[in-house]
Amino acid sequence: MKKLLLAAAISALCATAFAQGKDLKVAIDPTYEPFTFKTADGKPTGFDVDIANALCEQIKRKCVFVEQAWDGMIPGLMAKKYDVIISSMSITEERLKQVDFTDKYYNTPSKIVLKKDIKFTDPASIKGKKIGVLKASTQEKYALGELKTKGVEVVSYDAQDQVYLDIKAGRLDGTVADTQEVLGGFLSKPGGDAYQFVGDALYIPKYFGTGAGVALRKGQADLKKELSAAIKAIRGNGKYKAINDKYFTFDVYGK
Repeated sequence: MKKLLLAAAISALCATAFAQGKDLKVAIDPTYEPFTFKTADGKPTGFDVDIANALCEQIKRKCVFVEQAWDGMIPGLMAKKYDVIISSMSITEERLKQVDFTDKYYNTPSKIVLKKDIKFTDPASIKGKKIGVLKASTQEKYALGELKTKGVEVVSYDAQDQVYLDIKAGRLDGTVADTQEVLGGFLSKPGGDAYQFVGDALYIPKYFGTGAGVALRKGQADLKKELSAAIKAIRGNGKYKAINDKYFTFDVYGK
């Protein structure tokens, strides 16, 4: 009996060690600067990537990044192509029907961006204009719910950087995007100075949720708890601030 108990204890210890040391497959969409993008030599980088690595370090796992087009993020998670999504995915009621989320790790608003010569007072004032959005994003949901109903043409794209290419090519009049992403990915780039934010900051929960969290399959309560605790830990030990200050001039964690 003692031998059996000892063997069981050793087996449990080995299983724990393996769980702590094994890879955590993390889905990212590397077309969302400064949150997730690629260096010149093709390596994934950005705020989301650095946060993911910090969380993996905290839970004694190794992040392995898996690139995934945005509209296939949740289907890929459900198909077990990866373990979690750490790629600026907002926590919304609609998504919570399919997947679980940790506590948020940041929350920044979205805004409408238009060419400076377009006069904007409200959504109805840009009737007939063409707006590009990321497919399956909270921004697409807002645009379909609040802009298309006012006569604005909404065009969905597989990646946000494709939206910016078509804006520059004159095929679009603007976009709806996260304020920090559009600053880093478009407005601060050559040609971006011809465009500007218009209207109010968009925090509407029914469209934009309550901040970005780590998405994971339902039924992974232990991993969810572990990652939420890790978010709290890096917020408290200074690692979050160091990452935040690398990309932003204010605390993107939000309210």
